[in-house]
Amino acid sequence: MTDAELRERLQQAGYVCDEALATTLWLAGELERPLLLEGDAGVGKTALALGLARATGRRLVRLQCHEGIDLAQAAYEWNYGRQLLAIRVRESDGARAEEADLFARDYLLERPLLQAIASEQPCVLLIDEVDRADEAFEAFLLEVLADWQITVPELGTLAARHVPMAVLTSNGTRELSDALRRRCLYHWLDYPTLARELAIVRATLPQAESALVEQAVTFVQRLRREDLGKTPGVAETLDWIRALHRMKLRALPDDPHALVATLGCLLKTREDRFQMAPERLGQLLEGRRAGVAEKG
Repeated sequence: MTDAELRERLQQAGYVCDEALATTLWLAGELERPLLLEGDAGVGKTALALGLARATGRRLVRLQCHEGIDLAQAAYEWNYGRQLLAIRVRESDGARAEEADLFARDYLLERPLLQAIASEQPCVLLIDEVDRADEAFEAFLLEVLADWQITVPELGTLAARHVPMAVLTSNGTRELSDALRRRCLYHWLDYPTLARELAIVRATLPQAESALVEQAVTFVQRLRREDLGKTPGVAETLDWIRALHRMKLRALPDDPHALVATLGCLLKTREDRFQMAPERLGQLLEGRRAGVAEKG
């Protein structure tokens, strides 16, 4: 499969990406290297992994990182309940449970990283918001991403049956180590252009009126130029247009007061919400008819 074919499959799966991203993603698969995606929240990083799984017909294995995540949550842990039960059963039979029997593969609980390593079929591994994990966990990831294996002291090294297509996402809450970056291909995912965002919305919400989509996306593009605490991403655009469509609007209304109640779909902080007074909304709405002209 070429990079152009991968881009086409992603489009069919509902993810619209540009040529540069499709080529980087294709190279990551060809070189069997993870892809590190960085960008602001809401630009479609997680959605890429979901779209990749659909486009390739692979199972998605997702690890959601967070502060304090450890080996037991990310890779594996022993099923202590089953081990204790096995000990009691053997004791009731007058036998002694051997350590080697208790730390067998059957007693190992697979968490996302080990699930991806042990998968009998190729899969897509999403390590989401890796920047939220601490440096100690990041160091553990180095073995997984470099050699596609996990060392379990009681069992030895478990190597991947198939190298997963791995996508790591980061919102930039902390700086990632050079060692982690070296193991990955890299792509910065920015907010989409007007033309790309229109394509995304049309692919996701084909039932929405064309005029509504063009005007709403143009409005969001203008809104992103404002000095906001949290810039609305593609997910917010989709939520807003979905809400407007449910309100049976065929185009944006001329009266900005009619949109005030819908701003909760776009603006997610108190400061941003109060900054967009009806007067300022009216100014942004003035450019909605220019949306078609701006697509180039």
